[in-house]
Amino acid sequence: MLIRTVENDQQLKDAFGVRRTVFIKEQQVPEDLELDEYDDLAVHFIGYENNEPIAAARLRFVEENGKLERICVMKEFRGRSFGRQMIEAMEKRIQKEGLKQAKLNAQTHAEDFYRAIGYETISGQFMDAGIPHVTMIKTLD
Repeated sequence: MLIRTVENDQQLKDAFGVRRTVFIKEQQVPEDLELDEYDDLAVHFIGYENNEPIAAARLRFVEENGKLERICVMKEFRGRSFGRQMIEAMEKRIQKEGLKQAKLNAQTHAEDFYRAIGYETISGQFMDAGIPHVTMIKTLD
């Protein structure tokens, strides 16, 4: 997968398209919760396979943390390490900004995935957009 930091309108449109498919259509998240005021403040990432947008994410810098958000891979491309690749790209950007910690709110069904790549759960379960989540952190080398 080719991962790009969004630099133009087409890449942003592609990233939002992946997010709409995964979160709004597949997971039934209301559009006004999925696409929010933080999108204007975030660094967006888009992943392509054969020039097709297949993965997306956004990164914000909050309280000395890189906050990984809206990480998603199109259903037909899951299970091929594309999510892991996206997270690695985001972690590199966090380090480039001089920060040492990544933080995210993981859907509970993905908690084991994040734990396997070094994230530690630091909260109890909570609901976000009707989906159970936990907060997780990782100290970056």
